[in-house]
Amino acid sequence: MRRVQVPPAFGDSLMSMSFPSVDEQLQIITRGIEKIVPQDELRKKLQHSQDTGIPLRIKYGIDPTGIDVHLGHTVPLRKMRQFQELGHQAVIIIGNYTALVGDPSGRDEARSKRLTEAEVQINATTYLTQVGKVVDMSRAEVHCNGDWFSTMSFADVLALCGRVTVAQLLTRDDFAKRYREEKAIFLHECLYPVMQAWDSVKISSDVELGGTEQLYSFMLARDLQAQENLQPQIAVMSPILVGLDGVRRMGKSLGNYIGISETPYDMMKKFMQLPDGVMKMYFELLTDVPLDDVARLLAGHLKVAKVTLAKLVIAQYHSDPDAAAAAARWQSEIGGEALPTDIPEVGLDAALLAAGNLTAGKLLTALNLCPSNGEARRLIQGGGARLGEAKTAITAHDQLIPVTDGLLVWAGKKKYCRVKLV
Repeated sequence: MRRVQVPPAFGDSLMSMSFPSVDEQLQIITRGIEKIVPQDELRKKLQHSQDTGIPLRIKYGIDPTGIDVHLGHTVPLRKMRQFQELGHQAVIIIGNYTALVGDPSGRDEARSKRLTEAEVQINATTYLTQVGKVVDMSRAEVHCNGDWFSTMSFADVLALCGRVTVAQLLTRDDFAKRYREEKAIFLHECLYPVMQAWDSVKISSDVELGGTEQLYSFMLARDLQAQENLQPQIAVMSPILVGLDGVRRMGKSLGNYIGISETPYDMMKKFMQLPDGVMKMYFELLTDVPLDDVARLLAGHLKVAKVTLAKLVIAQYHSDPDAAAAAARWQSEIGGEALPTDIPEVGLDAALLAAGNLTAGKLLTALNLCPSNGEARRLIQGGGARLGEAKTAITAHDQLIPVTDGLLVWAGKKKYCRVKLV
């Protein structure tokens, strides 16, 4: 995998490119941004770009540590697409060598498993396909940082490391915390921010996008660029998107993520599980809905707002009809207006029946809809046990249920099956 060249027609027009006004650009760029460092330099860079007609080089690095790009990744990717639409140059770094180290940012301990080069390469191919759902890849540069790190001698590595002190590294929040708590900090982890910063030197970035936990690496890049007589980059940092639990950052390792390549219906189901309190963040970071409109949506019916949010995001990675169909299916199946399309069959030993009947409690446990008789009793008392397409309520634990092939049994809204007599 090598750099994707800028198309000639685009490259030939760089010097004559016109841009929106600096104020217009800043209004778009600063939406959903938590911190810009240094704040005043971004305006100056944009003004210089405006005056010269030369686009800024906007860097975003992504380590292919898994096969799924999730919505947390799309926050800086969406910002990169906005920079592209303003006329600037997207530069994507595929961290095939930094992935071998593992990003320590925000981690309380070292990664337990390091990836192999073969695993990274497989992941990288999938990543680029998914990134192309957000960024216009026909107008982007793509670099693998292994292109320069793989050619460095040990002497080159020593020279690069000689530019950074241990004291500097220990100013990182994650390293400082682990040092205070006497948790291990491995030497290879210390190389990660140095490698990330050197990427900025190699591609002459003007702006780097990422989360607030990357501040140290972004600032180190400025130092190294200045040492190489390059104009230091600006750090444009987004807040960290929380996952489905509404607390921890969205991540594959935490299992609380929404992947952009998941089916529309799977994405819809996950969106509808989101805590209400995170919807403002999701609207701001994942959609272009004006913030005044977001406030009006959230002041109304929150379920309607959540469905609107889900449809807007799903449509970005699939299509408007896909998003509408996923919402309709969720409403009919989970909302209880129609039968699910994927009702499982569960075998039931016919020998358990007495004159074709079985008590409600035994039926629920025999079908594994309830783990115990006590749980079945509580479910029935709470009105959650029902029968058939009409969802007729089961009223007593010892109620005799006529059991036939195909009988539909419900244990709440999300657990159900049809009986298969065996």
